[in-house]
Formats: sequence, C-alpha cells, structure tokens
Amino acid sequence: MCCLNNQKGIALVVTLLVVALLTALVVEFSYGVYTGTNDLYNWRDAQRLSLMAKSGVNIAAKVLSSQEMRKQLNEPVEMPAENPFEDFKGTVTLRIENEDAKFNMNAIVPANENIGDENDMNIPLNCFRRLLHALKLDLTIADRVVDWIDTNSEARVADSETGAKNAAFNSVDELLLIHGISRKDYDTLLPYVTVSKRRDLLIVNVNGAQAPVLQSLSPLIKEEVAKQIINARKSSPLTASRFNDMSGTSLGPQRIATEGTIFQIRSTASSGGVKRIIETVLDTSGNTIQYWKEY
Repeated sequence: MCCLNNQKGIALVVTLLVVALLTALVVEFSYGVYTGTNDLYNWRDAQRLSLMAKSGVNIAAKVLSSQEMRKQLNEPVEMPAENPFEDFKGTVTLRIENEDAKFNMNAIVPANENIGDENDMNIPLNCFRRLLHALKLDLTIADRVVDWIDTNSEARVADSETGAKNAAFNSVDELLLIHGISRKDYDTLLPYVTVSKRRDLLIVNVNGAQAPVLQSLSPLIKEEVAKQIINARKSSPLTASRFNDMSGTSLGPQRIATEGTIFQIRSTASSGGVKRIIETVLDTSGNTIQYWKEY
C-alpha cells in the first residue's frame, strides 16, 4: 500500500512537471511569435518611412535644381507636410540649410598643407580663430583642428596629436573625436561650421551667414557691423560691392559669395511613433552628393 501511494505521488509530480514545461513552451512560443511579428511590422514601417524620407530628399533636390529657388534659400527653411501621399498617414518634414553660409573647417589646412603666414590676419586659420573668439571658445581649438587635418606629427598644443586623423574632415561630428574639444564646444560650434571637399578656398555666402561667421571674415567686421549687415539683407540680398561698402572690407570672390551652391537636406518621415531621418549634403554646382546618413 505504501509503494502504491509513493507511485501515485511520483506520477503526480511528473504530471505537474510536464504541465509546467508545456506551459513554459507555450508562453515562450507565444512571446516569440509576438516579438517576431512586432519586429516584422517595425521593419515594414521603417522601410516604408525610409522610402518617404527619400522622396522628401528627391523633392528638395528638385527644388534646389532651380537657381532662382537657390537664391531664395539663404536662410534655413523647414517645410512640414501632413499626409503628403494618399496611402501614407504621417508627416514628412524637410529642412534645407545653406552650407555655404557656414565656416568650412577643411579650408583651414589646404590640400598642400600650407596654412600661410600666421601673422596674416586673413588666412583661414586666423578667420577660424575670430569665429572662436566671437563664440567665446578657447582659441587653441583652432590648433587642435589643424593637427587633426595635417599629416605631420608635430603637436601645436599639448596632446593635440593624440588620435589625430591626419586627413580632412568627412563630417562635422569628427569634432567630438578631437582630444581637448568637449561636447559643449561641439554644440556651440555646430550651427556655424561645415566641412566641404573644397579645401583651397574659404568662401562664405554673406546672404546667409550668421553674425559670428561674418565676423570671422575680417577683423574690420565687429559684432555691431555684422548685425547691420544681417538687417540690411532682409530687405534685399546683398551684392559683393554692397557687402564690402557696409563692412569696410574689399573681399573678393575667393572669400565671399552672394548665393549658395551646397545645401544640407534633412528629411524626416514619421508615422505611428516610428521615425526615419535622412541627412544629406548636395553640391548643386556638380549635382553630387557629398554626404549621406540615414537613421
């Protein structure tokens, strides 16, 4: 009788274990199906949004193909569109920004690596130092940028060759990799700087440049003068001669432009809490893409 009871007890335990295992397997399977389905839906939505964002880039490129439109896009423009396509419920937002209105850091060190006489206040390196001064940033950031780009191993300031790329910038985000440049420095610089493959000339679109960038162009352009220039161009775009008259300078086409050719396009497609962003830089002079990032 005792053995019979023990056998019944063991059978009950085995049955409970089997039920527990089956329950765990069902739960695991259900969870796998649930997460797999969600992943599939998220992937589908991400691909759909990617196509929407690319459509936004194509529309912006079409707009920028017109010289008349480029002349009107000296200042950043943001254009949101709700439900832009019949079968798409969401928002596509386009932001177009003139990169020529910013300071090209690659121009600090030309391709031949001759930065010029540092006593000459008009070389790009000293222009960049004026930009740093206007933004109240450490002037040695300019030396760190030089060491990041140039190919020699001679440090201009302590530790400035640590981890140096020894090549031109491909992205402004590389500033975060430079030893001695903080996140705060980066955030302060970001609205005013760009990188371009054009290294031999520092050319700024004076119809779109903000005050610190205008101040970088010449020691004669103080903050008050820069503000006057910005106010003046609101009524009508500046010509080179009008800009020089207002600034007291004699800058030529190797330093200033009055319209842009390089533009950053940021296309954001969002729907149902999912978002896809494409950032690209388009050179309209050669109809080439200089930079592309999708996330």
